[in-house]
Amino acid sequence: MGVRSRLAVVATEPERRVAARVGGALEAAFETVAATRADTTALLNRVAAEGRRPVSRDLAALRPGLHPRLARDAIVSGAGFVAAPGLLADAPAWLEWWQCGADGVVRPLLLDLDPGRSAYSDYTHWDWFALPRDTGRRAVAGPYVDYLCSAEYSLTVSEPVSVQGRFAGVAAADVYLRHFEAAVLPLLRGLPRPARLVNAHGRVAASTDTAHLAGSLTRGPDFAELLDTARPGTHDGLRLVPCRGVPLVLVVA
Repeated sequence: MGVRSRLAVVATEPERRVAARVGGALEAAFETVAATRADTTALLNRVAAEGRRPVSRDLAALRPGLHPRLARDAIVSGAGFVAAPGLLADAPAWLEWWQCGADGVVRPLLLDLDPGRSAYSDYTHWDWFALPRDTGRRAVAGPYVDYLCSAEYSLTVSEPVSVQGRFAGVAAADVYLRHFEAAVLPLLRGLPRPARLVNAHGRVAASTDTAHLAGSLTRGPDFAELLDTARPGTHDGLRLVPCRGVPLVLVVA
């Protein structure tokens, strides 16, 4: 279903200002993702130049970059690279994933990815993996309860990693929803009407609208299409304003 787009009529100046400032709340997380993506691409290109497929131990070379980023970026609770199935010669699936605990210590996430035993062995259907893979662009997934890593309500931001023109996996970072809401709710409360932020699938990431709480779905508009055009639009009495620099849409009643 299409979205009508009329910039001069649709978005007010306060709405455009809020949409422009939302990206700052996730800037540190996306910087971590971009740096991890660059390190992973360089690593996989070096391995390819050696004429071989990567193996899991090669990904240990990402740790010197991941550890200080996690210790430095307070908004990021976990980060790493998630390999596409079949990328590695010695493992069907792999997460090179590290987390910063409440004590400030960076630790690895240890998962059983055996498909015969683990519910987490196929991560390819989760939004944080599927959206970058399918669109070739950065994505915001959630909010959702992150049973895989923290059991906290979280967002995951991610970007695709490609090597020699082929999708190799995603670089990603987790952000606790409470940290994101603390940054953006004051912006949304400054608008005169109820407002919410939604991702490409319409999942609400933050809201001042009691009818659409964080975690719920906003149905109707094609938010992915709107993010593609990067232009404000309208749908059934809603004003829709893409946020600058991040794949979120400001929805105003």
